[in-house]
Amino acid sequence: MTDYYVEYSRWCRSPLFDRQTQQELLAITDRKEIEDRFYRPLTFGTGGLRGEIGAGINRLNRYTIGKATQGLANFLNESQGEKSVVIAHDSRRMSLEFALETALVFAANGIRAYLFDSLRPTPMLSFAVRYLKADAGVVITASHNPAQYNGYKVYLSDGGQIVPPNDRLIIEAVNAVPDFSAIRRMEEGEARARRLLLSIGKEVDDAYMQAIRALVLSPEAIAREAKNLCIVYSPLYGAGNLPVRRILQELGFERVHVVSEQENPDGNFPTTPKPNPEREDVFALALALARRVDADLILATDPDADRLGVYVKDEAHGTYCRLTGNQSGLLIAQYELERKAELGLLPQNRRDGALISTIVSSKMADAMCRAFGLTHLQTLTGFKYIGALIHDFELARAENGGAINGAKGAYEYIFGFEESYGCLIGTYARDKDAVSAVMALCEAAAYYRTQGLSLWQKHCMMEQTYGYYREGLVDRTYEGADGMRKIKGLMAELRKVVPELNCGKIISVRDYLAGTESDERGNVTQLSLPQSDVLYYELEGGSWFCVRPSGTEPKIKLYFGVCEQTEAAAEHKLAAMREELSHLLE
Repeated sequence: MTDYYVEYSRWCRSPLFDRQTQQELLAITDRKEIEDRFYRPLTFGTGGLRGEIGAGINRLNRYTIGKATQGLANFLNESQGEKSVVIAHDSRRMSLEFALETALVFAANGIRAYLFDSLRPTPMLSFAVRYLKADAGVVITASHNPAQYNGYKVYLSDGGQIVPPNDRLIIEAVNAVPDFSAIRRMEEGEARARRLLLSIGKEVDDAYMQAIRALVLSPEAIAREAKNLCIVYSPLYGAGNLPVRRILQELGFERVHVVSEQENPDGNFPTTPKPNPEREDVFALALALARRVDADLILATDPDADRLGVYVKDEAHGTYCRLTGNQSGLLIAQYELERKAELGLLPQNRRDGALISTIVSSKMADAMCRAFGLTHLQTLTGFKYIGALIHDFELARAENGGAINGAKGAYEYIFGFEESYGCLIGTYARDKDAVSAVMALCEAAAYYRTQGLSLWQKHCMMEQTYGYYREGLVDRTYEGADGMRKIKGLMAELRKVVPELNCGKIISVRDYLAGTESDERGNVTQLSLPQSDVLYYELEGGSWFCVRPSGTEPKIKLYFGVCEQTEAAAEHKLAAMREELSHLLE
């Protein structure tokens, strides 16, 4: 009898687990399914938990949620003083139940839990942690994953996701919880009576809206053009519906058409099994509505409303053009930088202003920063690293007497984006925010209309100025225990031998796990970014590709990018790279 079956049998018999859980497990007839649920514990990683909902140690359920929360509570209680935590959730199946379970475990550990009264976007959780001066935050979400998934994402007092060294310390605290019997839990009635569980809502909502409205740069353009701009929006059954519509209404955008089939919260995502605004198929209903109402732009936010997908109208051809996450992020960046430059809001020494992107984001950011004289900083994949840099900037300015001085690390944050459809236009939150991104993009549309330009025309002008940058992504899904071994094997093989490619000569390799960069001449230098299982390849002529296992899904991902002087050349080169590089993941 294998170890996984021993653990399965214990869950089926032990009084520690409730009857519903045991009935679910006893109903399983497929031995492979039992193995997948019990061959390993669901790993608490550098962002928290993410996995399929269900019974078992390799699933997300009240017990794995409880153990993670008990470990986080132990970590927080290592320091003296009263503690508090903010908890939010999205529209996914079991999100509300998991959020309440999290709150009751914190309460049993003497930590006050502020629980949102209904679903909220992830960036609102980030904002609320700092607004309420809490010690940590938890959001129950699996972002854009399919319906069978949910997750548990952790934030600390700066409003940012956990990063080194705290991620390691929290992981150790979670792993130190001996078993599920060590979870402390308080009943909801007692928690509320003792004010260890408090509901929050309107006050935080209003403060958040005030914070993002303060970032508007062109109120005159909005006043002039908001009523003329026609917008189609889909919340993809998630948490963006109310806040997105509220901010647009407050600013005066009257012609907002919501995709009715995808409007109300529904964790089953009936019309779009993969509610990811990176995917073209999620826009089918929105595109049909846009054609009926002659919309200027189409917007979709993912279920926890931190990612924004965009289509804009090409009026010359009467078609709708999809923008990648790089393109929409850079379009917002261009608007923010233009207006801040015009209004004198950039630092006196432009190099003290920082635009941040990740290592797999478009290199157009380099050209844009050169044009505006800003500093371009890059992080590992994941917006949490951008949020951490914002916090580092604040600490450096405090050490510098409050003065901005990029040479000492005391930069002024100007903008941050990543290729996976996320950006942040201010420092009110420390995570990507699709609500403020919608606001900024609609503001940009209104502003450029005053200049006789559509967003698509502005995008085309940017390519004529900076170059034709194209990026792609290839991934492979490998499920279960065999899949994890396959992904590890692919990364190990790539570390053994540098690939020889027809699409370009590799001139340097960065191995972020080893912390080194090796060039074609054999020179080795140390990397400054944290360790991560990532390989990054620079090719002659400015092309690049990067391979990494996903931190949230059973996938291995390969990112790649090119830049050429014409659109046709860029598209041709990108297609050739896609064809050749795809074989590296097989």
